[in-house]
Amino acid sequence: MTHALIVIDVQNDFCPGGALAVTDGDAIVDGINALMGRVDAVVLTQDWHPAGHSSFASSHADKAPFEVTQMPYGAQVLWPDHCVQGSNGAAFHPRLDQTSADMIIRKGYNPAIDSYSAFFENDHKTPTGLEGYLRTRGITKLTMVGLALDFCVNFSAVDAAKLGFDVEVRLDLCRAIDLDGSLSAAREAMTTAGVTLR
Repeated sequence: MTHALIVIDVQNDFCPGGALAVTDGDAIVDGINALMGRVDAVVLTQDWHPAGHSSFASSHADKAPFEVTQMPYGAQVLWPDHCVQGSNGAAFHPRLDQTSADMIIRKGYNPAIDSYSAFFENDHKTPTGLEGYLRTRGITKLTMVGLALDFCVNFSAVDAAKLGFDVEVRLDLCRAIDLDGSLSAAREAMTTAGVTLR
């Protein structure tokens, strides 16, 4: 079985001091680096938003960060401006081993639609290209780690399971935002989809 490590959004803006910091987000970096040598492929995902992205609360005059609004593709949490293309906040955490990455998937670059999952934008239809890459490499097993467990890791793991991959999430190498019960909902969604939580 060919095994890939999918490292989700370990970027400065999601780590302490960042614009959308996840508590202890940087505490997982060394453990992730240690896993890289034990798999056949490493893929890093990178949130990569243009300035003024539609998922930013600042793009909506009457909205505040963490409010939910309706987009053409469904409900969307409005975030503080984060991971703006080319900014230090969008850069990978400086301790993350980028040299071991076989591929970097950038997501969220369409200004009209957010992208949590490593596989699809939030319309659940527009692919990122990751599935095709994994299939051509013959990869069937995925281990997912990164930030944040209840959003981008969750959506990526559920999509991967639906696509037929054997998926595990290493809870010790993820951290969560836990926005209004999002963590328990994410754990339930992943378990229901057949994802192994370790």
